[in-house]
Amino acid sequence: MIRVAVAGAAGRMGQAVCAAVDGAADMELTGRADPALGVALADVLGEADVVVDFTRPDTALGNALECLAAGVHVVIGTSGFDAGPLADAKGANVFIGPNFAVGAVLMMRFAAEAARHMAAAEIIELHHDRKLDAPSGTAARTAFLIAQATGGPEPPIHSIRLPGLVAHQEVILGDLGQTLTIRHDSLNRESFMPGVLLAVRRVGGLTESPTTGLEHLLF
Repeated sequence: MIRVAVAGAAGRMGQAVCAAVDGAADMELTGRADPALGVALADVLGEADVVVDFTRPDTALGNALECLAAGVHVVIGTSGFDAGPLADAKGANVFIGPNFAVGAVLMMRFAAEAARHMAAAEIIELHHDRKLDAPSGTAARTAFLIAQATGGPEPPIHSIRLPGLVAHQEVILGDLGQTLTIRHDSLNRESFMPGVLLAVRRVGGLTESPTTGLEHLLF
């Protein structure tokens, strides 16, 4: 049984993670940390094997370092922060997920492959109006993977924040007389939960930490 605590448990993603962990036969939800609940991360670390962090860009790094110091693995879904200091951190493993939806990971993989055969690409990412960072972690990761695949610069990213959206991204590739659009839409937050649970199950066995990207667990 994997004992899991959730940081940012009062947020919409945090609530979805708590429900998913509660419904997993091989996991036990041992703590919900959130300022809105009056519960600090330190209060839940003692009972956890893994912490899932969906908090804020200004707190995610500190939370991760606190987990590692306590010997607790951490799965990070928060984007928009500098994860560089985690490269030298010891004590447990870190998994960072720019996007936990399997379809989004496939979209990124297909876009990187397509970019090798098309002249140019641009990325449009669309999220709900309460998302704090722009560009999104998914868009930044897609741009990195395209540049890695082509050996060229990262493509431009256009960010849209509107009420009514959840998480959406399209990569538009263009060449002589043609365009190719690869798009992924998350219509609800449950779309991310299979990937989150996969990361919780696998983070303890990572051979490299931190590991970024669900593709490392899928392919």
